[in-house]
Amino acid sequence: MLVIATPARAETKLFESVQVTPSGEYTFGIEGPAVDSDGNLFVVNFGQPGTVGKLPAGGTASEQFAALPDGSIGNAIRFARDGTMFIADYKKHNIFAIPKGGSEPVVWFHSDEMNQPNDLTIAHDGTIYASDPNWKGREGHIWRIVRAADGSAQGQVMTAPRAMGTTNGIDLSPDGKTLYVGESSSGQVWSYTIRGNELTDAKLVKSFQPDTIDGLRTDVAGRLYVARILKGTIALMKPNGAVEREVALKGKEPTNLAFGGSDGKTIFVTQRQGGFIESFRTDQQGREHCLQRGRC
Repeated sequence: MLVIATPARAETKLFESVQVTPSGEYTFGIEGPAVDSDGNLFVVNFGQPGTVGKLPAGGTASEQFAALPDGSIGNAIRFARDGTMFIADYKKHNIFAIPKGGSEPVVWFHSDEMNQPNDLTIAHDGTIYASDPNWKGREGHIWRIVRAADGSAQGQVMTAPRAMGTTNGIDLSPDGKTLYVGESSSGQVWSYTIRGNELTDAKLVKSFQPDTIDGLRTDVAGRLYVARILKGTIALMKPNGAVEREVALKGKEPTNLAFGGSDGKTIFVTQRQGGFIESFRTDQQGREHCLQRGRC
């Protein structure tokens, strides 16, 4: 009897990106990817500005999940450990919250002093850090937003040892002590030590070409993944700025990225060129994926 062995399915190769969703699902403002604890990916501006799209775990097409109030347009999404979704609304200077299991956004924090909340990151204790760029002035700063004893959200601009450029991508180190901030105008990534409402010990991590960086995220090993908008890559680099690799993408205008998948090692990238989502595998899980599951 002749037995023909079927070869085992080859594992997906690391750092090889593939397009996941159809082109044109999202607008030119595609941004803010974030994955919840169930593996669903959420991205702003699905079909039209002011919406939030949802790509179900393992899916290949998005669906509308929520709509923001008239005039509001999202730019970033992050999830707290309790499953609350936070959405930065750059048009109306809001940060919305949607509780786990819900779909109706409510204003969690608002300040007329904001230029525009751009990107967010959340610490282990629930503190939110928000980048706040002034694009015309090519400058910016960072907001620290905490929940007060009465349950309200209170925020203020963090002091810093240097004048910042257009603050954009933002994330924390795995131990939560260091804040990484990308400045689009200069193309630089900076690190700061967090001391309450102060940013100290400013260090230049890496200089790319001006206007070629957007969102960034960190993994549990402390490495940074930087969206190289206009170059069409994700730069993977060590905390000291040494670039390990540039992951080539299908589109040339990546705006941001998020870790997902069952093991937290699938990276989803939002592509402005074509309005789609692509993904690739990496060798470490994301900081947020680990944090959401109470392992970090």
